[in-house]
Amino acid sequence: MKVGFNNKQTNNDFYDIIDDWPLIEASFLSQYGIRLRKINDMPWNEFCSYLSGIMPETPLGSIVKIRSETDRKIIKNYTVEQKRIRNEWLQRKSKEITSQDYTSIIEEFKNMFKNLS
Repeated sequence: MKVGFNNKQTNNDFYDIIDDWPLIEASFLSQYGIRLRKINDMPWNEFCSYLSGIMPETPLGSIVKIRSETDRKIIKNYTVEQKRIRNEWLQRKSKEITSQDYTSIIEEFKNMFKNLS
């Protein structure tokens, strides 16, 4: 998991640059008026700066907002489609846990249970 300066997950934990490419293209067009398919020479760091500035009102921003929500009250009021989007993302991310992460998580649980007694 990528962590920002304040130990919170960063927005790029909630999108995949390949799978979400159509959303990225639509978001660049709606927010910046940039048609990515027409640009042949945008430097990578410039692209990353634009991408990190994508607002919640864009196609990608709205999906990231759904995927990253943690407030149970808000999630409870999600539509069926919003819940599907969030659950698919969570399932996908759960499959990405490395064996080292898994071992670390198990150790944390062991320590937690030891401390309970």
